[in-house]
Amino acid sequence: MRDDRTLHPVITPGDGVVHSDDTPSSNRTTLLRSAGSYARGLLRGPARARIALATGVVCCLGLTAVAEAGGENADAAARVDPTAPVERVEPNAASRHHDRDRGSATPAATAGAAADPDTRPAPKKARKKPRPVDPAPVAGLDNAQMENAEAIVRTGRRMGMPERALVIAVATAMQESNLYNVASGVLPESQDYPHQGVGWDHDSVGLFQQRSSSGWGEVGQLMDPEFATRQFLAALAQVPGWQQMRLTDAAQAVQISAFPEHYAKHEWRAAKVVDAILAAGQ
Repeated sequence: MRDDRTLHPVITPGDGVVHSDDTPSSNRTTLLRSAGSYARGLLRGPARARIALATGVVCCLGLTAVAEAGGENADAAARVDPTAPVERVEPNAASRHHDRDRGSATPAATAGAAADPDTRPAPKKARKKPRPVDPAPVAGLDNAQMENAEAIVRTGRRMGMPERALVIAVATAMQESNLYNVASGVLPESQDYPHQGVGWDHDSVGLFQQRSSSGWGEVGQLMDPEFATRQFLAALAQVPGWQQMRLTDAAQAVQISAFPEHYAKHEWRAAKVVDAILAAGQ
């Protein structure tokens, strides 16, 4: 007669229980089946035996599951060849280009790309100074006289002379040559230069009737209205207090004329001519 307190036949090492991770899947199946049979046998015994059985089965099954999982991981690890070269994973080519382009973009290029060309302010154009125009003759002058007066004013401005000096120079030329560039009948060579009439007052030539024999310059130079004007204004600047003098006195201090008061009568006309030329931008 069987004693229920006697445990079911014990599983021995010969029953196929293997505790190695290398247990094949067929042995693991046999193990699980043997454990199940053993458990059913123990359930017929006393209560304490059944509790011990349950605890032992759970532990057995847990260890078996762990062993199975560990075995699978070990099999996978064993299949990796440690001597095989590691393949280098290269980034996507398009990604490389994108990163390179993004990294090479400078703030200036980014700002230029973001700026809308239609919204950028147009560059300011430099203002051109209005071209001077030839003023119409005034104060009874003709075109030739007005052009000579313009030459006097233009030269005086380049020298930095004030307007008062320009009026004195124009008034003096009105008295000496009537504002014409006059050659000399005494000096035939003076007629080889552009001129607007011939005078006979010794060797005097040009707008201011300056004499080469008195050291004003060569004949050809004195026939040039600009050169003659520079000579006159340079001499005027050497006269002490010329700015406070009457026009006729300042002109006489330079010209040393036999008729010193004659310059005064041209002052108003000279002032009108100079005003017209300066207003035209000369």
